[in-house]
Amino acid sequence: MRTPVKLGVFAAGLVAVFGAAWGVGGAMNAVGSPGVTSSPASSHGHDHGAHGGQAVTGAPGGLEITRDGFTIEPERTVFTPGETADFRFTISGFHGMPITGYEELHEKRLHLIVVSRDLSEFLHLHPELGEGGVWSVPLTLPRAGTYRAFADFAPYGVAPMTLGVDLWAGGDFEPEPLPEPGRVARVGDYTVTMMGDLVPGRSSKVTMFVTRDGRPVTDLEPYLGAHGHLVALRAGDLAYLHVHPEEARDGAAAGPGVTFHAEVPSAGIYRLFLDFKHDGRVRTAALTARTRYAAHSH
Repeated sequence: MRTPVKLGVFAAGLVAVFGAAWGVGGAMNAVGSPGVTSSPASSHGHDHGAHGGQAVTGAPGGLEITRDGFTIEPERTVFTPGETADFRFTISGFHGMPITGYEELHEKRLHLIVVSRDLSEFLHLHPELGEGGVWSVPLTLPRAGTYRAFADFAPYGVAPMTLGVDLWAGGDFEPEPLPEPGRVARVGDYTVTMMGDLVPGRSSKVTMFVTRDGRPVTDLEPYLGAHGHLVALRAGDLAYLHVHPEEARDGAAAGPGVTFHAEVPSAGIYRLFLDFKHDGRVRTAALTARTRYAAHSH
């Protein structure tokens, strides 16, 4: 029997230890003040289209609080489980000034993904940008535990990047076991089946097929400019891999298959979260996937 872990507010002081080793070397190439263009970041956790067999380079996103001169600075990191509170944070540049200019990525200037460390809880939020570069969004951490918040964004003139910070909801916590790897996920009366494999060290093609009560769904509705939105997290350290679907061909059906190109940096187990919209509602299907090497790989 697992023993519940007591989480207290003292844990908030631990956030500074994450990611100290990554991104230091790129700091001198960062934006020094809002709106100033710099050299693009050399690596990030995104995939913006089909890359065939292109090799994956650089560290995955979300493992650090500071990267390439940018830092996520939350006003609070401790929450009461089950209670909604305003989560406010800034993204500061190299000189410590909050960034106020952002490119739009998939219809939003910033995507906030919040996931529990045991990968049992997943939230996809879109904060509002206020005066002084302060982002804010109502946030409810559903149960006690440690969570990782990923800010996915692109300042003007800089390549997209992902920063991460830990959040805590105090109380008795018993982690959920990670579901076994498989190809099928169910959410309500929908079933999502994954075709294709995650191949470490390269871009790999996977297709998510959506059915409802056994019938193919061919009228998926646009969500964030696409028919599906996929987030992949590496089990163990929660390396963040934000992947996007292929552009739909003219006249192509809106489902049942949505194809993605995912770049996983290493062999291992990943948790996949697919957001899709149908009948006016966004649903999230989650499944666990194990990487597989291509037939020609050694």
